[in-house]
Amino acid sequence: MEIGVAAYLKKKNRSLILSEIIKHRKISRSDLASITKLTKATISSQVANLLEEDIIFESHEEYNNVGRKPIMLSLSPHAGYALGIDLDYRNIRFTISDLLGRQVLSDNVELVNSDYDKTLYILIDQIKGYQEKFSHSRFGIVGVAIGIHGTVKNDGTISFVPQHKWYNKDLKGDLEKNVDIDVYVENNANLCSFAEKVFYFHQSENLISICMYSGIGLGFLIKGELVKGYNGYAGEMGHMIIKPNGQPCNCGKSGCWELYASEVSFIQQLSNKLDNSNLTYQDIGDLVNEKNPVVMIQVDEFISYISIGLNNIINILNPETLVINSELLKLFPEAPSQIKSNLSNSISNYKELFISDLGINACVMGACALTIKNFLEIPELSLTIEKNVVDIPKMEVLIKHQKISDELIKTMGL
Repeated sequence: MEIGVAAYLKKKNRSLILSEIIKHRKISRSDLASITKLTKATISSQVANLLEEDIIFESHEEYNNVGRKPIMLSLSPHAGYALGIDLDYRNIRFTISDLLGRQVLSDNVELVNSDYDKTLYILIDQIKGYQEKFSHSRFGIVGVAIGIHGTVKNDGTISFVPQHKWYNKDLKGDLEKNVDIDVYVENNANLCSFAEKVFYFHQSENLISICMYSGIGLGFLIKGELVKGYNGYAGEMGHMIIKPNGQPCNCGKSGCWELYASEVSFIQQLSNKLDNSNLTYQDIGDLVNEKNPVVMIQVDEFISYISIGLNNIINILNPETLVINSELLKLFPEAPSQIKSNLSNSISNYKELFISDLGINACVMGACALTIKNFLEIPELSLTIEKNVVDIPKMEVLIKHQKISDELIKTMGL
């Protein structure tokens, strides 16, 4: 056998074995051989290497029968840590997870302006801090994935971020010049859809996730793979025109869907109607419970606009699973049934519709999952969110970077 072929098969077998260990959480060598159809010799060799690398560890399963207790193999969750970043309009959310996708730390950094160089400095400063903080682990921070609320090309460069007015930025390259770590840049909606697949809908081959916070983004997987389009622009459904000659949008068009069906548009409109610029989700929930007529009218209008866009998407993509990521819709108990009712016709066809349980964590969790997948070099990742289980204590702080001098940025070579 040629050396190149042997190396390829060895790497493929490693990926297969590691994927199954993660999927089952605990599995014996004999069960691995049975599932993967690999020889016991191959399993033994690959497992020995993974143990030596500290990627996996052994444990004894509880066993009540006569004979030797089976030795179980599991992923070493604290061998390294993944960093996921959600770079939004007014803040940047940083989340550290272990290799099983469990969050161990979360920071929220306020953005006071859209200056690219100052934002880059914040990212560099935070990443270096995390590298130092987790340097005690075997692999430290194994990679960084960043969710961008804009168009990201297939090569990882940013084409356009409407809310920041950023054009043609190589954030990946700029970061890798200053931090010794692998960086992945991806559209935030793509990361959200990836998170839904990895943590909840493992068996869904055709999944669409729609994020409705500061704008509207769509990520979709067909046959389990992210679809990005010719140059990475696929999924910009927030800029689908649903109202010709409607409100002007930052993208340069008018009447875009996100101007009528995103959470920020809903809150802005309701704030104007109620003359209250400090509305919170709790405030809106209380008004919904009180059946406030102004709020209820706008809720109906909001759901109507959501349904118009969803109907178009369903007719184009015919998804198996449709996940809507919106904290607002969780406040309206009847929202899912109303949306489904609006989508009931002889043409629109999908299997399931859900309101996301991941919420605002979806982007950073998808980012962490992507980092883990790339680090482990496995073709598919299936993780589980355990309920009623106490994980590693979380820390969440708000950090304000209000004064970053131009002189300080120059010292970083930016």
